[in-house]
Amino acid sequence: QVQLVESGGGLVQAGGSLRLSCAASGNTFRSYAMGWFRQAPGKAREFVAAISQGGYSAAYADSVKGRFTISRDNAKNLVYLQMNTLKPEDTAVYYCARTGPYDSWNVPGNYNYWGQGTQVTVSS
Repeated sequence: QVQLVESGGGLVQAGGSLRLSCAASGNTFRSYAMGWFRQAPGKAREFVAAISQGGYSAAYADSVKGRFTISRDNAKNLVYLQMNTLKPEDTAVYYCARTGPYDSWNVPGNYNYWGQGTQVTVSS
């Protein structure tokens, strides 16, 4: 079973940047679409970004469009979330997620396998 392990979270001032990484185990990584979701205290988990299996297509929540970039390295089983111009409202636990093999990458409901999460805190 593929495991997902996030890293790169931390405390940053508003306007700063962070890069989250997600390492996946196993040798079937390229068959999974990958995504990032986040959950702020007292709120439901929400979609942030997703990337297709080959890395050629990506989608973003409106709240992060133009500030966040998702990418993947299939040779290294890694997916990244580059976060720039961070705002206090970006504070949340960020989760890496994957779909089942060859599932559609642009259907948020297909992301059913989760990492443990990494905390991102943006101070004002």
